[in-house]
Amino acid sequence: MSNEQWKQAETALSRMEVIKSGDNDPVTIEGESDDLRCIGIGTDAAVFVYEPLPSYAYKLYASQALPKKEAEIEVYHKLTGSPYFPVFCGAGERYVVISHESGLTLYDCLLYGVSIPKQAIDDVEAARAFVRDKGLNPRDIHLKNVLLQEGRGKVLDVSEYIQDGNDKRWEHLVWAYDNVYPLLEGKKLPLWVLEAVKNGYYRLDPSSVNMQEFADRIGRLFFRK
Repeated sequence: MSNEQWKQAETALSRMEVIKSGDNDPVTIEGESDDLRCIGIGTDAAVFVYEPLPSYAYKLYASQALPKKEAEIEVYHKLTGSPYFPVFCGAGERYVVISHESGLTLYDCLLYGVSIPKQAIDDVEAARAFVRDKGLNPRDIHLKNVLLQEGRGKVLDVSEYIQDGNDKRWEHLVWAYDNVYPLLEGKKLPLWVLEAVKNGYYRLDPSSVNMQEFADRIGRLFFRK
């Protein structure tokens, strides 16, 4: 990737507006450009690919979330050289530019019945250890923030790594991988089931949740024979 080639997308990005709805609600997008394709939506930003330069991904932030953009830049600088994260390429006034990574998210793997190998889980564990070694806090790691890439795991969205506290989302996912996923591997899970499980999990207190109890309840609701 040549130096600052990514700036060619500036005009197209200037036509787009990302609007934050709520703390746990996905952003909405206003504006349009023939050259931009949205590849992801989060609670603070939307991610675009600029078709003439498909090797870059542009994370365009809502105005209220711009402090997270600065945090993300700081984190990426500290993670330079790690194979477990995208490569930071640069930043504009409202966006950061990283390498566009191919692969399915773990969420999509569940949706399409694609097997998730143990190696991908181990890679995320290694990524978390690397983050801690850099004095950062690896949090907000969930199904939509991990890519399966040629059998390996790659972690997306590092913007919360400067925050304190353990949200336990990854620990709970590892528990589910070890205890629940063997029963589901290779099966396509309906979108409405995944969303219902996600929304049910969000209503729990992560510091005191009993994952076995939660899993049993989900099993009775959705997977009763």
